[in-house]
Amino acid sequence: MSYISNYGKAGKPVKTVISETAKRIKIEITGTNASKGITARVINDTQRILRLDEDLSGFYTIIEKEKDFAWMAKTGTGRLLRSPTVFEDLVKTICTTNCSWALTKIMVANLVGKLAEKTAGGEKAFPTAEAMAGVDEEFYRREIRAGYRSPYFVELAESVSSGTLDPEKWLTSELSTEELKKEMKKVKGVGDYAAENLLKLVGRYDGLALDSWLRSEFYKKHFKDEKCSDGQIEQHYERFGEWKGMAMWFDMSRRWLH
Repeated sequence: MSYISNYGKAGKPVKTVISETAKRIKIEITGTNASKGITARVINDTQRILRLDEDLSGFYTIIEKEKDFAWMAKTGTGRLLRSPTVFEDLVKTICTTNCSWALTKIMVANLVGKLAEKTAGGEKAFPTAEAMAGVDEEFYRREIRAGYRSPYFVELAESVSSGTLDPEKWLTSELSTEELKKEMKKVKGVGDYAAENLLKLVGRYDGLALDSWLRSEFYKKHFKDEKCSDGQIEQHYERFGEWKGMAMWFDMSRRWLH
C-alpha cells in the first residue's frame, strides 16, 4: 500500500510505500531525500495508519470465547485502517453522511484533486486545513459538490488552521467516551453516527455507529431479514462491552475478509 503525507522539503508532500517481507514491514519514502525528521514522521504515520501500537488483547480475550466471533482472535482481525491525521478522517467522515458511497468518493476525490499539493512524482496528498480554509463556501458547493456540508467545511478548516480546534488531541484525550463524543458533535456535520465512527478511529469502540448499511446487514444475518429496533441491535452486542462497535463491524463485514 502507499500513502501521501503533507510534509517534506519546502513543505511539499511525499509518497510512502509500505510492503511486508518476511514478517517485517518495509517503508520506502520516494521522491525526496528524507531527513531524520521526515523519516521519524513517516514511521509515526505508518504506525498510526496501520495501528501497529494499539493493544487489542482485551478484545481478543472477550471474543475468543464466543463461537461465532472467535475467528477474529484466530486471524488477528481488528486493526481498522485510518488516515495519517484525525483531521483527514474527520473530513472524510462528514463526506459519508446522508449520501451514497459514490457521492462520498466524488467529494473526497474533488477535495484531493482541487485543493491538494503534488509530490515530485505528481501524486497528491489529502489537502491541509490551511488549503481548505483558503476557499469559500461557493467553491465547496460548485467544485467539491459538498452540498449542505459546504459552510461546515469552511468553518472546520478555519478552526483547525487557526488552532481553535485540534482534532489530533482526540487520540490522547482523557475524557470519557461519552464526553469525547459530545466534543466531536460540536463540529457541524457530526452527529451520533459520524461521532461513533470517529471514536473507533481514535481507539474507542463503545458505539456501533449504526447506518443504513449496518442495519440492513444485521437484519439479514441475525433477524431473518426483518427490521428490528436499534435497541435490539445494541442488546445483541452488549456483552462485548467497550468493544461492541468493533465486534459488530467485523461481524457484518466478515465476507469481505474471507
